[in-house]
Amino acid sequence: MTLPADYFVISSLQEDGKKLRPGDWIERIASSLASFDANRRLRYSASVQPCIVDGEKCLVVARGLEETNPQAYEFIMQFANSNKLCMRLDRRMDERALPCEAMAS
Repeated sequence: MTLPADYFVISSLQEDGKKLRPGDWIERIASSLASFDANRRLRYSASVQPCIVDGEKCLVVARGLEETNPQAYEFIMQFANSNKLCMRLDRRMDERALPCEAMAS
C-alpha cells in the first residue's frame, strides 16, 4: 500500500496568489497519462490524478512516477516550476481527495 506522503499535490495557485489559466490544465496533464478501459471509460493513471483538495482542483502526483516514467515526471515538474505553482507533500491521512471524475456524476 502506498502511503499519502508518497504523493505530492500541485495547486492551481501560483506563488503570487493568482490562479493559472487555462483552468483545465490539470485535466489535460492527467488525461495525457490516462487510458481507456474495456467500457471505453477514461481511467486516470494511479500516478497522476486530478483531485479536489480543500475545495480546490489540484494535480496529485505519485513520487514514484520519477522512476516509472521519468519523462512525464520531468515534464510535470518543469511545468509546475515554470508556472510557479504551489506544491506540497500530500499529508492527508484517512481520506484521499475526491477525483474530479466523481464530481461530474
